[in-house]
Amino acid sequence: MPVSDSMISALIELKRADDAGLVAQLTGQLRNLIATGHLGKGHALPSSRRLADDLGVSRNTVTYAFEQLAAEGYLAASHGRRPVVTADGGAPGDGVGADVSGARPAKPHLSPWASKLKQTDWPMSYQAPLKPLRPGHGDAREFPNEIWARCLRRSAVHAARRELGPVNRTRLCEVLAHYLATSRGVRATEGQILILPSAQAALTLIAAALITPGDDVWVEDPGYPGAAAAFRASGARVTGMRLDEQGMQRMPGLTAPKLIFMTPSHQHPTGRLMSLARRTEFLRASRPGKTWIVEDDYDGEFHYDSRPVPALQGLDAHGRVFYVGTFSKAMTSDIRLGYLVVPPALVNTFEIAQRHIGLIASSHVQEALAEFIADGHFLAHLRRMRRLYHARRDHLVGELERLLGEIFSVEVPSGGIQLVARLKRGRGDQAAVRRLAEAGVVTRAVSSLSLGKPRDHGLLLGFAAWRESEISAALRTMASCF
Repeated sequence: MPVSDSMISALIELKRADDAGLVAQLTGQLRNLIATGHLGKGHALPSSRRLADDLGVSRNTVTYAFEQLAAEGYLAASHGRRPVVTADGGAPGDGVGADVSGARPAKPHLSPWASKLKQTDWPMSYQAPLKPLRPGHGDAREFPNEIWARCLRRSAVHAARRELGPVNRTRLCEVLAHYLATSRGVRATEGQILILPSAQAALTLIAAALITPGDDVWVEDPGYPGAAAAFRASGARVTGMRLDEQGMQRMPGLTAPKLIFMTPSHQHPTGRLMSLARRTEFLRASRPGKTWIVEDDYDGEFHYDSRPVPALQGLDAHGRVFYVGTFSKAMTSDIRLGYLVVPPALVNTFEIAQRHIGLIASSHVQEALAEFIADGHFLAHLRRMRRLYHARRDHLVGELERLLGEIFSVEVPSGGIQLVARLKRGRGDQAAVRRLAEAGVVTRAVSSLSLGKPRDHGLLLGFAAWRESEISAALRTMASCF
């Protein structure tokens, strides 16, 4: 049924504002009437004078709206003639271009990877509150913010004189290469180091550059869920490899995969150290140029009971190992800088891929961090935090034994910022996590970190971010819940 001129004005409702606001409203509502089919192709609209009188607005308001719709291809307008609809819309009520506020939205079509995101508890679904004993965090309250602020200010002052330069700032890569060589035994030139927004960004980059859909990838089980998520997003077939006392096990009879992800210096979440024999076994099993190993040294700065074991990457003589690290554990979680040491044969490819994907860290922050490390502030902070976190680990272990020794057994890690308290009886760790969260204690279920049927049930407890009084209070709450 044709829409009369009077019906058009009745379908339009303008809220009084300035002229610009009225023009935008009128343009949008006329566009919507055309898109929904209320004003079909060939329909002549009222003259600008007639519509202005009907709506009680100035003629200029209507003229500007007609001109905009003509520029967008909705109308044909010429001097002395009524504008005519030139665009095809949908049938009235079919929802094409309509305002669907209040209507039930259509279910979006997602990729297979995105459709499965809710099947894993990574990132933590309850990660908003930073409360004891949430794992994975250092104590930002102990960070030398004034020194860091001075480094940032100097970087900002010098920004205007800096050349645009590489996305991976040379000075930071140089000081980082020296630090990794002396502290972790990593063998790399500054040209092999990429500076990225996070360690997770490094895994995303590796997956994008190396994984073809259907490729096999091995990860630890239980292990870091972000790794499996990154590799699955690229279409990999991810297999969880069980752990023993020496760390990740290599299952006999399996052909070496395209990629192996591991945390050998401090297994996530158990804290176990992979033996030298096991490290050598994995290196021998990987085929140069065909099988790659990704070593995530997420909290390698913190060792308490012995000297740090050198990185697996330092044992690799054939360029098979990627080394991933982050500053968020050693400094503050909001610094958002990680790094990736790339095997020499892949450096050029990864530099191009980094720019294509846009995984680029702020040059301003990179220059500030280079100064922070070069001037000795980073190592001084680490030495202080090692003493502090060591004491907090021991306090947590002692309080767990005193208050909850009948419920949990603890495998004391030699380093790191968190530990696993295993349930001696029962498998209700996920229910326990929910119950504790309601009481104000944030933990993580070990079973949620497994790819297959979980064998371990317990709680992952952070100690680094919490003072001893906070740890004691949290454990008293836990004891009351159990």
